Amino acid sequence: MNRGEPGGSGAESEGPEGAEGGPGGAEGGPGAPAAVKSAVRTVLLLEHFAARPGLHSLADIQHDLGLPKSSLYMLLRTLVNLGWVETDATGTRYGIGVRALLVGSSYIDGDEVVAAARPTLDRLSDDTTETIHLARRDGTSVVYLATRPSQHYLRPFTRVGRRLPVHSTALGKALLATHSDDEVRALLPRRLEAVTEHTITDRERLVDELALVREQGYAVDREENTLGLRCFGVAVPYRTPARDAVSCSVPVARLTADREQRIKAALFEARDRLSVATRRM
Repeated sequence: MNRGEPGGSGAESEGPEGAEGGPGGAEGGPGAPAAVKSAVRTVLLLEHFAARPGLHSLADIQHDLGLPKSSLYMLLRTLVNLGWVETDATGTRYGIGVRALLVGSSYIDGDEVVAAARPTLDRLSDDTTETIHLARRDGTSVVYLATRPSQHYLRPFTRVGRRLPVHSTALGKALLATHSDDEVRALLPRRLEAVTEHTITDRERLVDELALVREQGYAVDREENTLGLRCFGVAVPYRTPARDAVSCSVPVARLTADREQRIKAALFEARDRLSVATRRM
């Protein structure tokens, strides 16, 4: 038996469809076939790895996901063989595999909005010389689709695929503002995660701020996601409610009142160009 491999009489028993307790497991709904439950588990496992970089033991993964160890082990070994999961030299710790990168890259490469936005993002980067992001809302998060790094030595850390809370970012607040207050309340919990000491953690206070975002046409992250960094964001209105937004991030040490006004003007111009470029999407 390999190290970390569950076995023996203590293994969990499975129902006739291959799911714990038989048909009706929580993952696939009442009567869901084993094939569907296996697919759901695969997605849960890959998303678990995506949210937790590095390698993890079978016991830790089982504790986090609550899946039977025997089923989890077989799923991990299958994904290792297919290249979706990788292991360390001992074969007892697991993490995301290279094939996940290939799929993620294909999403970016094939996205029409990302392609249409490239000239605008390049121009916005030149106009501001600061870090530029294009992001899309995914539930209660925003995911970076494209970035343009700052031309200055002091710059924020960025990467495509990075996921951040929707409530603590200018990108996210710009997108939330395109929804009604009731829709925002339904989406977000009453108490929000504090990413920094400046993060808005009260949902009703955030709802009040979104009213200002709608009035002024842009959102501001005042060191709410990263200390020392202020961000300005605008939604791209090719859909209603919007799903994509553009932002500019600036270290507060470099931000003057005049520079702030020029960044806002550049963002409005970028929004208008993107509205034209994406009008048929």
